[in-house]
Amino acid sequence: MSRLSFLLFSILFALSFYGKAQTGVSVSPPRLYFESGNGNSNTQKITVTNVSAKNSLDLAVSLGDWEYDGKGENVTYAANTLPSSCASWASVKKEDNYFTLAPGEKKDIEVTLTVPNVLSDAQSVHTAVLYVSQMNPVDDVDHKGANIKVSIRSGIKLFHKLPAAKTKKLEIQNLVYGKNTGTINVFFENHGDVWADGKIYTDFVNTQTGKKISLDPVIFYTMPGNKREMNIPLPAGLEKGKYTASVMIDYGDNNNLELGELSFSYE
Repeated sequence: MSRLSFLLFSILFALSFYGKAQTGVSVSPPRLYFESGNGNSNTQKITVTNVSAKNSLDLAVSLGDWEYDGKGENVTYAANTLPSSCASWASVKKEDNYFTLAPGEKKDIEVTLTVPNVLSDAQSVHTAVLYVSQMNPVDDVDHKGANIKVSIRSGIKLFHKLPAAKTKKLEIQNLVYGKNTGTINVFFENHGDVWADGKIYTDFVNTQTGKKISLDPVIFYTMPGNKREMNIPLPAGLEKGKYTASVMIDYGDNNNLELGELSFSYE
């Protein structure tokens, strides 16, 4: 049997990485939120940990852009590609651009965001992603016993807002029953001037029997101007009949609720 060797790249937007292999890097927190006005700087800290049991990791820090697509998935770009980018505002100390961590070693890195004196756009929020990338792929074995080389890249999302940006406002635009897909499709938009995150709660009531089924809440994240479609599967084993689907978007306190209802027949 021939020797299989390939390079595995993993881009993570999560608190930590633990694969089947014994190589990994943990970066926390997964998001940094900054608030400052023109010409001001703000510094926050991330902690990078080598979770490998035996391998030293050579790591490098770099920056990029990201945004959500219409389904809420992350889409990444080169730094300073998007109009909403603040990648050029972010910096770390010179000695933190490249560093080595022994097995189990951790390192704190200060991330500074400096807002330009004059902004080139009228946007109230900006984003970037800070990558911590492994530069020395290490030998390992996958779950099938094949020889691989593993290299890890973790991403930390950076969010910045101006002090005046305070309005959170989500609006449901439409609810559609997807008969062919067995889903309730929720279309909503972020009409505020700041990011809005929360949960979507969905209840189904059989209007003939009164039986109610509640689904587990679904977490979502949005940025200003985002138009989002979320497809919520119908409950497993749903009986045929006439239903009212109630959708509640909770993105804060009692003043940050958006409600919608849809009547449909499940046949």
